[in-house]
Amino acid sequence: MNRTSSHTPSPLPASAEQTRQALIRAALNLFGAKGFDGTSTREIAAEANANIGSIAYHFGGKEGLRRACAGFIVETIQRVASQALQADAGGPMGKAEAVDRLNGAIDRMVNFIVAAPEAGEIVQFLLRELAHPTAALDLVYNGVFEPVHRRLCQIWAEATGEEAESDGTKLRVFTMIGQVIYFRIGRVAVLRRMGWPDIGPKEAAAIIAVAKDNLAAMLAAHEGDKP
Repeated sequence: MNRTSSHTPSPLPASAEQTRQALIRAALNLFGAKGFDGTSTREIAAEANANIGSIAYHFGGKEGLRRACAGFIVETIQRVASQALQADAGGPMGKAEAVDRLNGAIDRMVNFIVAAPEAGEIVQFLLRELAHPTAALDLVYNGVFEPVHRRLCQIWAEATGEEAESDGTKLRVFTMIGQVIYFRIGRVAVLRRMGWPDIGPKEAAAIIAVAKDNLAAMLAAHEGDKP
């Protein structure tokens, strides 16, 4: 008589790409939380549920894994910022469209940087890189920091008539971005002071409204400065 086995099949082994991605996410989290030097390859492998030898296989070692984390950040932010990075082939966009683009950039920044859970480990990793720069920071700077900032400066110029590469434009765009980033790096203090349990859609909408008010005030002040 044939018997049907009650044995549950073992899960299929992770593919090479799944293992690679799991190692990147584990390293991103641990490097951000404990620092590069404070994180061992054994910890990363355990966090990723992978063999420790897979780090050398996929990345050539711990430093290669750090560069892969930077590459992951570049790809992620490029997807979020794709509209801002897109150049306009049809010539100048006009003031109204430029203002809409700046407001749209605030929407995307808040919804990702502040409200998306996965942004926490990215920001934590970047804060450590900014404090102690390595080649990984160069990859992120060249891949997203500079091009996104430069593109936003161009859009600001379309909205105001100010020179895109003037110091004033660069600083105003840094201010626009910085006000959003504070809500991530100061998240614990913000939650306590606001009495919020978390930053969900309702809280994100409140932050967006104030950030857009600030942008409108910056644009209005610039108009007032014109002769």
